[in-house]
Amino acid sequence: MNIAIVGGRVIDPARGLDTTTSLFVQDGVIAGLGEAPAGFMPGRTIDAQGLVVCPGLIDLRARLREPGLEHKGTVETETHAALAGGITQLCCPPDTNPVMDTPVAAQWLIDRAQSLGGARVRPIGALTRALSGTHLADMHALHRAGCVGVGNALVPIKDTAVLRHALEYAAGLGLLVFLTPEDPWMSPVGVIHEGRMATRLGLAGIPESAETIEIARALMLIEEARVRAHFCGISSARGAALIAEAKNRGLAVTADTPIHQLYVTEDDIGIFDTNYRLRPPARTAADRDALRAALAAGVIDALCSDHQPHEADAKERPFSDAEPGIAGLETLLPLTLRLVELNTLTLKDALAAVTSRPAALLGIPEGTLGTGRRADICIYNPQATWTPTTASVRTRGCNSPFYGTLMRGQVMVTIQGGRIAYERSKPR
Repeated sequence: MNIAIVGGRVIDPARGLDTTTSLFVQDGVIAGLGEAPAGFMPGRTIDAQGLVVCPGLIDLRARLREPGLEHKGTVETETHAALAGGITQLCCPPDTNPVMDTPVAAQWLIDRAQSLGGARVRPIGALTRALSGTHLADMHALHRAGCVGVGNALVPIKDTAVLRHALEYAAGLGLLVFLTPEDPWMSPVGVIHEGRMATRLGLAGIPESAETIEIARALMLIEEARVRAHFCGISSARGAALIAEAKNRGLAVTADTPIHQLYVTEDDIGIFDTNYRLRPPARTAADRDALRAALAAGVIDALCSDHQPHEADAKERPFSDAEPGIAGLETLLPLTLRLVELNTLTLKDALAAVTSRPAALLGIPEGTLGTGRRADICIYNPQATWTPTTASVRTRGCNSPFYGTLMRGQVMVTIQGGRIAYERSKPR
């Protein structure tokens, strides 16, 4: 279907574009901006007056729970929840069951998402076989199967020599390596940031050093291997400072932080609210503010949902036994837009953190509205307010501290590959 999107505020951070104009989609690609291509006949016209038209969001980390944990979510439920959040592409970590350490597993996930009409899935292949941390996975085959990079998810590689060899192998293939900076031996039973609240509540703490020690170890090996590396889930001020120092030394490193880390702190846990049981943990207000500043300065390259859906029972437990994580696909955009209201970012920079910057570090051609590019488009109402609840969201995840919170900015239409993949209501 040819689509004319008329009179919207078109923002394309990749090209520095912010103007009120019309956009034309033909044969699955963006065929024109401002003026329709010759002979263009729209099968659908969307009146976008008062709406923002931007590239479809690209989420760097979202767990779909399938295969292996279908009672928490499936490829169908979660990729369609992503579309409802304006997300047209997402990266899935390799800690599925079975582990995504073979081309067959990666291709199955890509094909399943495509067949179900959900957001496009870009798998992250396993760095080591079965995430064992001992034997390297066949990274070349994983890359050929469609993996955008490799990583070991939340499973640490204990043997530094294995990690070094893995980084060298990835460097030789030109692959991006996703690293989760967490030293579990610093806090084997930790469930909360090691600080004032941990002491008050009598909970085992996770120190800042659990993050910084692992960043420091990885940076030394990254420099030797000359590999492109992406740090997932930076949560501390000191962690962000180490990334900044590495970038200043010319290392090919990037980093993200989950959007919720820019809002929640250890103080929000209150009286054992398990919705704030996170991994990495919510840290101090000073850490939160430092992460916002690092994002504004470009030290942190991108924001992600770090979507980890759970059933209600997973959170209705004592705090130490509750499963960590937030279901965040449908709140990624409004929470990102809130940073503009807080004067942390301009609107263009906020949208860049979930569109063009993730695309750039992944090395993919999306995340822009340039003519001839794949038509992945998010159209949202910047003034609309709404309140996410377990009944109103599409994800199966019942776990979010933002459920019941008023949000501003609501996705109206999501276009993926030139098709209307999600529509909240009939455009005016």
